[in-house]
Amino acid sequence: MEASNLMARKSVDDIVAGGEAESQTLSRSLGALSITAMGIGAIIGAGIFVLTGTAAAQYAGPGIMLSFVLGGIACAFVGLCYSEMAALIPVAGSSYTYTYATLGEFFAWLIGWDLILEYAMGAATVAVGWSGYVTSILKDVGIVIPARFAHAPGTEIEGGGTALFNLPAVLIVAVLTLMLMRGTKESARFNNVMVAVKLAVVLAFIGLGWSYTKSANWSPLIPENDGTFGHYGYSGILRGAGVVFFAFIGFDAVSTAAQEAKRPQKDMPIGILGSLAVCTILYVLVAAVLTGLVPYKDLNVPDPIAKGVDAIGIGWFGALIKLGALTGLTTVILVLLYGQSRIFYTMASDGLLPKLFSHVHPTYQTPYRSQALIGACVALVAALVPIHILGEMVSIGTLAAFCLVCGAVIHLRRTEKGMKRPFKVPAVPLVPILGIGFCLLLMAGLPLDTWLRLVIWMALGLVVYFVYGRKHSVLRKKNGTTA
Repeated sequence: MEASNLMARKSVDDIVAGGEAESQTLSRSLGALSITAMGIGAIIGAGIFVLTGTAAAQYAGPGIMLSFVLGGIACAFVGLCYSEMAALIPVAGSSYTYTYATLGEFFAWLIGWDLILEYAMGAATVAVGWSGYVTSILKDVGIVIPARFAHAPGTEIEGGGTALFNLPAVLIVAVLTLMLMRGTKESARFNNVMVAVKLAVVLAFIGLGWSYTKSANWSPLIPENDGTFGHYGYSGILRGAGVVFFAFIGFDAVSTAAQEAKRPQKDMPIGILGSLAVCTILYVLVAAVLTGLVPYKDLNVPDPIAKGVDAIGIGWFGALIKLGALTGLTTVILVLLYGQSRIFYTMASDGLLPKLFSHVHPTYQTPYRSQALIGACVALVAALVPIHILGEMVSIGTLAAFCLVCGAVIHLRRTEKGMKRPFKVPAVPLVPILGIGFCLLLMAGLPLDTWLRLVIWMALGLVVYFVYGRKHSVLRKKNGTTA
């Protein structure tokens, strides 16, 4: 226990010292409005284009609107905790780094292993959604991809029979992986264009789609529970919130702006809560329009927005929305694949994973071996696993990571009372406890088999840590505690 505390304290000192040196080169130029806009761009992503229909069809019905509200509330408490950690430890903004600096190596390993579910499984989820949209677009122009090659094995297809694998999902992951291996980078301008496209798609869908909705599709708002927990009723809203939580992933990126905020004590909570409020409102409106256009039981598809615009029946509008959604999804896959390789790179640099994951290509300057292995695994999962299972795995992994970040705030407030905090979470420990409570509540709403997959995955992670990571830890070797 003493060794763990020593490592945690030393990590805080080293990281903060490095962060202070780095922060001197950063300009405090971001106001509340800029941070809010940044947050909206980071949050609006794959979840709204991919999982909304599945959650409505299988769990919440039109009550999916309430599921988004519940998810937004949970993110508000967690987001405040992320802001304090980002301001205190002004580095890359990874929850792996935060945990390493506060709770020690063991918990850092758990959260790093857990983040694989968010990034790798998240990329697979979005790839399946991408497949649904590209199949729909190609069908509009007369090119039909056989259903047996566009869905996970066992999926029933029209005309009888079952699917074999999801070929488009494999192809998009393979192409983006090759791009990343060669060092392809997104410029800030390109990213801003993509954010504008995503926002335009969402606003256009709400604006034009509203006049085509049918109020009968919203009745009842909360369908009666069918006797199984999580299948409609209030428990269905809870389970739906756990699934669509995927739509809020990315808000933690806002916290990395803490060192560049003009008035972090005021601008950060305004930026985080403001962007979450705007996005939650947009999500609720999208869910309302979608379930108003299409009966909720018909939305169990990987491309729900495409199905919604098809119901409107305006050809040019449908093509525009589908193309915009496809563009946005492509960038999300790219970022998630990139992020996963960099997490592996950091963990390998710490000695917790084999050096394979930190090997950099001499010409392209990318961790190409790690990227190739991740791409192959993501492509395989996207080809074979249904989207609802993937979405649940991403959500439970992310919620578990958020719990640890909230816990880290409470821990540091007790052990490092004198540290300078540019931003402080109000009402500690109440706010972090509420963050943990809401995350656990959403996790509790997820199916038992999702919990079992998480337990099995984390158990495998413990084996890897104690067999390899603990023995090769750079920090433990430095402190002479590898035994």
